[in-house]
Amino acid sequence: MSKNKSRNITLIIAAIVIVAVMAAAKISAAEGSLIGTAWALVPPVIAIALALITKEVYSSLFIGIVLGAIMYSEFSFTGTLTAVVNDGLIKSVEGSAGIFIFLIILGIIVALVNRVGGSQAFGRWASVHVKSKAGACLATFALGVLIFIDDYFNCLTVGSVMRPLTDSKRISRVKLAYLIDSTAAPVCMIAPISSWAAAVAGCVDQTSYSGIELFVNAIPFNFYSLMTLVFIITLSVMGFDYGKMAQAELEAAKGNLGTLSEASGEEEIEANENGRVIDLLLPVIILVVSCVIGLLYVGGFFGTDISGGTECAGDFVAAFGNTDAFVGLPWGGLVALVLIFIYLIARKLISFTEAMDCIPKGFIAMVPAVLILTFATSLKNMTTLLEAREYVFALMQTAADGLFAFLPAIIFVVACLLAFATGTSWGTFGILIPIVTSIFPESSPLLFVGISACLAGAVCGDHCSPISDTTIMASAGARCNHVEHVSTQLPYAITVAAISFVSFLIAGFVPNPFVCLPISTVLTVATVFVIRTVVRRKNVEA
Repeated sequence: MSKNKSRNITLIIAAIVIVAVMAAAKISAAEGSLIGTAWALVPPVIAIALALITKEVYSSLFIGIVLGAIMYSEFSFTGTLTAVVNDGLIKSVEGSAGIFIFLIILGIIVALVNRVGGSQAFGRWASVHVKSKAGACLATFALGVLIFIDDYFNCLTVGSVMRPLTDSKRISRVKLAYLIDSTAAPVCMIAPISSWAAAVAGCVDQTSYSGIELFVNAIPFNFYSLMTLVFIITLSVMGFDYGKMAQAELEAAKGNLGTLSEASGEEEIEANENGRVIDLLLPVIILVVSCVIGLLYVGGFFGTDISGGTECAGDFVAAFGNTDAFVGLPWGGLVALVLIFIYLIARKLISFTEAMDCIPKGFIAMVPAVLILTFATSLKNMTTLLEAREYVFALMQTAADGLFAFLPAIIFVVACLLAFATGTSWGTFGILIPIVTSIFPESSPLLFVGISACLAGAVCGDHCSPISDTTIMASAGARCNHVEHVSTQLPYAITVAAISFVSFLIAGFVPNPFVCLPISTVLTVATVFVIRTVVRRKNVEA
C-alpha cells in the first residue's frame, strides 16, 4: 500500500513539473520561436525521466512526442495532431519499415528454432560444456564481437542464440541484455567493415582523408567502445556485479531470470524433443550468410546497387560503405527464412502447418520492440522538427574558442548528452563530425582524437538512453523488460563513460594511442577492483 502511495505521489509531482515546464514554454513562445533553442531537448529529456520513474516506456515516449508536437506547432491543437500523426508516427513507420520486417522475420525464425527443439538442445549442450557463469558471459561476449556487421543484427541474433545458455547458468535476462548491448554498437564502432563505419564515412567531407581512413585512424582513441569490452571481460572473470545488476543477478540465482515469456508467447511453443544443436546453429549460419550477401547486394558488390550505380562492383569495403541495412537485412532475412523453412521441414522436425503456426507467434514476440521503436523514432522526429541539431551546432562552435586541448573531452560529453536525449548515435555523429572537422585542421594530431571523442560519446549516450533503437533491440534480443535493462545498465555505462572522459582529457595533451590506451585499460581494471572492494566493505558493515 505504501509503495503504491509513493508511486502516486511521484506521478503527481511529475505531472506538476510537466505542466510547469509547458507553462514556461508557452511564455517563451510568446517572446519568440522555441525552434532551434534549448527547448528542443526538453521533450526527450521529459520522456526519458518519466520512463525511468514510472517504468512505463510506452506512455512516457508518447508524452514526449505530444510535448514536442505542442512546442513545434506553437500550442495549436490541430497543428499538434498533424505533427504527432504525420510528422511523428507515419514518418516513423515509413522510415523504420525495413527494420520492422527484419524484426518480424527474426521473431519467426526464433519461434521455428524453439518449436523444433534447437534452442533447448543447445541449452542442454551448453550446460554440459560451459561450466560456469563466467564462461557463459564470455561466450556471449565472444559471439557479440564476432557479429560486427550491424548492431540490430548483432542484438537480435546474439540474444536468440545465447538465451538458452545464459538461462541454464541462471544469468538474468537484464545481464544478457547488457552483454548484447555492449557488444553491438561499441563493436560496430571499431569495425571498419560495418554499417556504422559506412555511416561515419558518409558524414566526412575531407580532402586529405577518405571517410574510412578517418574512421580507422580514430579507432585507437575510441576509449568508450574499447574500454567497454575491457570492462565486460574484467567483470566476467571476476564474477562481480554491482548496483541494480547485482540485485537482478541475486534474483536470477533464485530462478527469477526476469523473462518476458508471458508477454511473448514463448511459453506456448511446445519443443520437439528430437531437436539437435545443429538445428539452432545451421539456421543462425544461414541467417548470417544471407544477411551479409544481402548487405553486399544492396551495396552494389555484385554489379549494381539499389540506386543503379556500379561504382562498388567487386569492391567489398566500398559495397559495405554504400549499403543500406534497412534494405539489406530484410532482403537477407527473407531468403534465410525460406531456406530455414525448407531445412526444418526436410528434417521432419516440423510439419508445414506447424511451421505456419510459428509465423504469428514470431510476430507477437516482436510487437513490444516494434511499438517502442515506433514511438522512439517519432520522438526523434520531433527533436528534428524543433532543430535540436542546429542548437547543438551553435553551442559547439562557441565552446571551441580557448579550450583547444580540452575539446576532445568536451566533444565526448556533448555527444553523450545529445545521443542520450535524442536516442540516436548516427544522428549525433552526423551533427558533430562536420563541426569537429571544421574545428581541427587536417594536420592537427587532435583531429583523430576529436573524431573518436564524437563517435565514443555517440555510442555512450546511445548506450544509456531508453529511447535508443539499439538499446530497444538489446531488450528485444534478451526478451527482458526494457526499462529494467536501461536502469541496470546505466551504472556500468556511466562508470566506463567517466573513465573515457579522463582518457580524453589525457589524449587532448598527449594524442598518442600507445600512451593513452594502456593508461585507459589500467584505469578500467583498477576501477572495477576499487568498486568491488567498496561494495564488499559495505556488505560486511551491513
